[in-house]
Amino acid sequence: LFCTGTCAHLICQQTYSGTQTEKSFLESLCAFSTAAQQRSTGDECGPEDPRDEPKHPLSDCALEHKAIKLEQQVRDLTERYRKALADSENVRRRTQKFVEDAKLFGIQSFCRDLVEVADILEKTAESAAEETEPSNPNPTLKKIYEGLSLIEAKLQSVFAKHGLQKMNPVGGKYDPYDHEIVCHVPAEGMQPGTVALVTQDGYKLHGRTIRHALVGVAVESQE
Repeated sequence: LFCTGTCAHLICQQTYSGTQTEKSFLESLCAFSTAAQQRSTGDECGPEDPRDEPKHPLSDCALEHKAIKLEQQVRDLTERYRKALADSENVRRRTQKFVEDAKLFGIQSFCRDLVEVADILEKTAESAAEETEPSNPNPTLKKIYEGLSLIEAKLQSVFAKHGLQKMNPVGGKYDPYDHEIVCHVPAEGMQPGTVALVTQDGYKLHGRTIRHALVGVAVESQE
C-alpha cells in the first residue's frame, strides 16, 4: 500500500497538466492511497488487547489471608451442619415419644369411663355378698354373687393386660399425686398422714394416674 501511495503521488505530479477527467481520477487515487496508508499505520500502532497483558501472581500475604478466610468458612459450615443434625435428631425423638404416648394413652378417656362401670360392678357384688350371709342363705343370690365375682376378676385381669391398675392405698402414706382427701379420721393405731380408708379406688394407666383415689387420712386426735 505504501508503494501504491508513492506511485500515485508521482503520477499526480507528472500528469498535472492532463485533461480534467484524468485529473479527477488521479485526485481520487491519491485520496484512496492516503486513507489506506493511514489505516495501515493505525493498525500497526493500535492499542494492545488488555487480555494479552500478563496477570500478576498473588503475594504470599494475600494467599495466606485467603486461606484463613476459606478455613473460617469451612468451620462455619461444619458448625451449621452439626446444629442441623442435632435439631433433626431432637425432632425425631420428640416425634417418636409422641407416637409412643399416643399408643399408650390413646385409650385414657375410654379407661376413665370404664372404671366407673367397674365401680358399679364391685358395689353390686358387695351387696350380693351381704345378702348371702350364712344366717340368710339364698341359693339364687349366691349364684349371682359368684357370677359377679367372676366378672369382676376377669375385668380387672383385662385392665392389667392393658396397663390399667387399681389403687387401694389403705395403710400407705398419703400422696397428693395419687390421692384426694375427702375426710380426716383420728389416728387410732396409725401414724398421722396415713391413709385410713378409701371411699373410691384410684386407677393408673401405665404408671400415670388417670383417677385419684378418694381417701380419708389419719390425723392426731385433739383432746
